[in-house]
Amino acid sequence: MSATPAMGQTMPDPDTSPSLATADALTHIDAAGRAHMVDVSEKADTARVATAEGRLLCTAETLDIVLRGEAPKGAVVQTAELAGVMGAKQTSTLIPMCHPLLLTSIKVRIAPDPALPGFRVAATVKTKGQTGVEMEALTAVSVACLTLFDMLKAVDRTMRIEGIQVTHKSGGRSGVWQADAA
Repeated sequence: MSATPAMGQTMPDPDTSPSLATADALTHIDAAGRAHMVDVSEKADTARVATAEGRLLCTAETLDIVLRGEAPKGAVVQTAELAGVMGAKQTSTLIPMCHPLLLTSIKVRIAPDPALPGFRVAATVKTKGQTGVEMEALTAVSVACLTLFDMLKAVDRTMRIEGIQVTHKSGGRSGVWQADAA
């Protein structure tokens, strides 16, 4: 059976067609099974914040090279933090159904952690709008970790990225959510 209407038939309007947006349905798929961006036009603007975190694990020697400022590609941590900010700003071009948002703040922080060994990466993104910024925070962390990996791959082929997750969100109808409480 084809998802495309036959000649002479009209396509259903995704904004007026019955929605599958229930607790156990996908919000980005309409009743006909077509992907669409969720309509948030009726939602109120609220202050929204999301924080995500992740880790890049590497050898102790690789971490020491960075801490001594001897990485072949230069200022590894500063470059990765900047890349994370840039990544958050590009989220809607990377994720198909993600709304383009006016981001009001993006903070990406990378901390060396000898106990891993490696780097802890955190991003907090803010906006005042009709939809949340979890995807932007996750993208910031992902891009920062990928940048660390790229800048260090010449000295360490054993690195791995792990634990990327949303740790906090607030704003909108669902209020505050904290990973520790989940």
